[in-house]
Amino acid sequence: MNSARFRPHERINDPAVFKRAFERKKSVSDAQIIVYGLENGLDYPRLGISASKRKVRKACDRNRVKRMLREAFRLSKGELPPGIDLIIVPRGPGLTFHQAIASLPVLARSAARRLGLQVARVTP
Repeated sequence: MNSARFRPHERINDPAVFKRAFERKKSVSDAQIIVYGLENGLDYPRLGISASKRKVRKACDRNRVKRMLREAFRLSKGELPPGIDLIIVPRGPGLTFHQAIASLPVLARSAARRLGLQVARVTP
């Protein structure tokens, strides 16, 4: 299924977008991750991950956390609001895949509401 792939245009690589999202200070968080939101004017969400050495010290842990967050984004794309850039900052190396997959859609919808974007209701 092609819609479940993580396409290059869904990735945020531009440092200016990261800087704008951090300066905007529209964030939501839980115990494991912080999500900064920013409108992107597109009809799909995009993902950026900022895993710093200060929070996640070992390179292997940083890479594992980034892989988990990318996979959680890929699998929950259908539940994420369109038109939003999500900058995710992990709080530490203890993030599990189940925590990431459970909290990412919830935090993304909360970030979209904080930005004033229309959020579609998800029926269980």
